[in-house]
Amino acid sequence: MKYANSGSKIGVILTIIILGLISALVVINNMNSEKANETITSKLPKIEGQPTLGKEDAPVNIVEFGDFKCPACKTWAESIFPQLVNDYVDTGKAKFSYINVLFHGEESKLASLAAESVLKNSPNEYWNFHKELFKEQPSRITPEKILEIGRKFANVDLERLETDIKQQTVIEELNNDLELVQELNVQQTPTILINDTIVNNPFDYGELKKLIPESVMN
Repeated sequence: MKYANSGSKIGVILTIIILGLISALVVINNMNSEKANETITSKLPKIEGQPTLGKEDAPVNIVEFGDFKCPACKTWAESIFPQLVNDYVDTGKAKFSYINVLFHGEESKLASLAAESVLKNSPNEYWNFHKELFKEQPSRITPEKILEIGRKFANVDLERLETDIKQQTVIEELNNDLELVQELNVQQTPTILINDTIVNNPFDYGELKKLIPESVMN
C-alpha cells in the first residue's frame, strides 16, 4: 500500500512538472511570436532629396513607401497620415518622408513623375498635389488628368509639368526610389518605417505610437 501511495504521489508530481513546462513553453512562444509580429528591424532609407514634411532636425524619422494607385495607401493617407502630422510632425517631434513605389504599373509611374515634377518646380505645392493624387482614386491617371489636377493650384507650372511627364525628365528620381524599394525589399504598400523599424500594421495607430521613443513622447 505504501508503494502504491508513493507511486501516486510521484505521478502527481511529474504531472505538475510537465504541465509547468508546457505552460512555460507556451508563454515563451507567445512572447517570441508577439515580438516577431510587432516589428521588423531594418535600416533607415536615405531621405535626401525625398519630399519631406516637418523640421529638418526633428528627432524621429517617419518614412512611407507608397503608391499613388494603391487603394490601401489612399486609405492610410486619409485616415492615419493626418493624425501623425497633427501629433508629431506639426509639433516638431518627427519629420515625414515619402518614397514612390510603382507596383501598379504605368499609372503609378505617371503619377510619380508628376509628383516629382511638382516637387522640383513648385515645392510649396507638393503636399497639396500629393493629397489630390490620392483623392482622385479610383479615376485613371492620364496626362490629361494630371494637368486637370495641376490647374487646381495656382503655383504649379503646367507647361513644365506637361513637359516633365512627356519627356520623363525626372525619371532619375524614380530610379532612386526603385533602388530604395529593392534595397529594403519592400513587398507591400503602404510600408511605414519609424526610424529604423518597419511597422507591422501601419493601420494600427497604437502600434505606430509605441515605436515613437519615450523621450519624444514626453
